[in-house]
Amino acid sequence: MPKNKLWWGCLAAFFFLSGVCVQAAPSRYGGSLVLATGSDPKTFNDIVSTDANSTAVTSLLFEGLTTADPFTLKVIPQLARSWEVSADGLVWTFHLRKDVKWFDGVPFTADDVVFTFNDLIYNPDIPSSSKDVLTIDGKPIKVQKIDAYTVRFTLPFKFAPFLRCLSQSIMPKHCLQQAVKDKKFSFTWGIDTPPSQIIGTGPFMLSEYHPGERLVFKRNPHYWKKSPGGDALPYLDKIIYLIIPDPQAQLLKFIDGELDAISVSGADYPLLKPLEMRKNFHIYEAGPAYDSNFLVFNQDPGINPNTHKPFVDPVKLSWFKNLSFRQAVAHAVDKKKIIEIINNGFGSPQNGPMSPSSGFFYDPDVKTYDYNLQEARSILKRAGFRYSADGRTLLDPQGHVVAFNFYTADSGTNGRPQIAAIIRADLQRLGMRVNLVPVEFNTLVNKLMSSFDWDMVMIGLTGGVEPHFGQNVWYSSGGLHLWDPHEPKPATPWEARIDAIFDQGAQELDDNKRKALYDEWQRIVADELPVIYTVLGTDMFAVRNKFGNLKPSANGGPFPKPEEVYIKK
Repeated sequence: MPKNKLWWGCLAAFFFLSGVCVQAAPSRYGGSLVLATGSDPKTFNDIVSTDANSTAVTSLLFEGLTTADPFTLKVIPQLARSWEVSADGLVWTFHLRKDVKWFDGVPFTADDVVFTFNDLIYNPDIPSSSKDVLTIDGKPIKVQKIDAYTVRFTLPFKFAPFLRCLSQSIMPKHCLQQAVKDKKFSFTWGIDTPPSQIIGTGPFMLSEYHPGERLVFKRNPHYWKKSPGGDALPYLDKIIYLIIPDPQAQLLKFIDGELDAISVSGADYPLLKPLEMRKNFHIYEAGPAYDSNFLVFNQDPGINPNTHKPFVDPVKLSWFKNLSFRQAVAHAVDKKKIIEIINNGFGSPQNGPMSPSSGFFYDPDVKTYDYNLQEARSILKRAGFRYSADGRTLLDPQGHVVAFNFYTADSGTNGRPQIAAIIRADLQRLGMRVNLVPVEFNTLVNKLMSSFDWDMVMIGLTGGVEPHFGQNVWYSSGGLHLWDPHEPKPATPWEARIDAIFDQGAQELDDNKRKALYDEWQRIVADELPVIYTVLGTDMFAVRNKFGNLKPSANGGPFPKPEEVYIKK
């Protein structure tokens, strides 16, 4: 209920006090925010969700014990109001908020926290991606209820990212316990579930879902959070996501006023910028993106059990494993040209595995590879490569023509097909015969993760502020160890060192010592080039000029705190 409600029958929005006309404060409550998403969610079950579109939906519905401030990046309380940790860093005691209710009015308690971890995340029958992150050196965390609003976590080892890990969504025991007993949880809260049955604690509740058309969220009347002035949040009545797969269609709907906000690519900027005044919106630049674009060569020395042939032709494998060859390719990536042509001048070169937006753990002082084809040729010649008699074709030390396939996704808003074309042209200038093969994204993922039938790929990963959350990429046995996905143990001394860094970094509680470790990791990646980075885009958002409490950020997007946003009257 608005704090400043007029309670007598005025027709005008003012009243008189001591003979002075005082304008009444307009209510911040009401109205809708209309956004777009590229596809339908695959599930409303946040425990088993793995795709970004599902996560965007569930982030409005569910909350964790902690969250990260989108501006300072520091861990702050959410469903927990406070915590203490033992001197050895192993025992954490969390005190829960007592004013939180689930959408159906049932109080949130310690039982829900214990249920989420012990019955869901650590349940061997439930495929949860959180299980890997929350398993420390092969051992789970012990989670115990102390009383109705106190939970104790006992770690098997010190674990520095622990507080960030507790942003994990907490689920309602009273709604889901039976599904676990019946071994049906993994299929619970699918997209065919009536919205009223999906119960969370977040600021908005799912009220409608029309596949292929839209999702509608309504204000949670039980929400616990208050504004600094004491207002009950959220202010908005609804958040509506229109399901629009085509990025150009999203752009046109924003221009036509059907959407309130949209992500802006460098390619779209020249079209949108002149329309700001006439169409009543503003383009916000939030800083370097987290989404990377990189090249990676297949260095898998294994034998395909189905074909009984090597995953990679041994001749090609000898090139791909050659650091000099990768260094030459790195010098052939014209990052300035990519930024200017593909991104219309927006973006920055990426030289290591973290974005500048990552904050504290980002190391700007890693080795860089300037665009220099002459240097690339010199490196190749020193490594024993040579050119054919006409000088047009690169040959390896054994006289083989250097030729390989270059795969990337054939569509998307990240410009990868265009970036790949620029890189291919420069590699050909080095005398390499590069066959550029754009494929559908799922086909590309299948090559990377299942068939392992590829030579070079350009793809990307989304980064973050906590290096440990990339362990599945950088650890030698990690599930996304793309360049050599079948390593039973580190294949090189530098990979062994990265394994050790991630083991030590996870257990080091001193932030400065952790930073020293992860700086070393970033330098190793830049030196050894298991992946070759290209450019980072600039996170930009176009938003209608009708919203208050609008604070776009690279970490939270255009609406990092949607519960605090209101429509200006």
